[in-house]
Amino acid sequence: MTASSGGCKQTPANMKTVSFELTMPNVGSWNGKWTGASKKYFLIKSFTEAFFTKTIAPLLDGKTSRSWHYSWGDGWGANVELQIVDSKEGKRRSKVSAGFCGYEWMVENIIRTGKIKDQE
Repeated sequence: MTASSGGCKQTPANMKTVSFELTMPNVGSWNGKWTGASKKYFLIKSFTEAFFTKTIAPLLDGKTSRSWHYSWGDGWGANVELQIVDSKEGKRRSKVSAGFCGYEWMVENIIRTGKIKDQE
């Protein structure tokens, strides 16, 4: 959710911006490489202060970032890092992001359960 001020979109003061970054540290391909490794994959979310305090802050346990790992069991593994950022950094990351490769479900799992569960 954003508010407009002077033609420039800004995150309201009562909102917290967080960045989720996807990486593939475990690559099970024949050549040990992921073709998307040279790109950045960010998902930026803004939460109300109340939702952040109740749901996101406990995931961080007093830190400004935390990572979760998911393994497919075939040599491939994903890492999702949650990091608190300001709205300016969130916008910068959104601009350079190549999307989230269809793994938004991992972020939803983290927010809902505090871990990445298998897709149902």
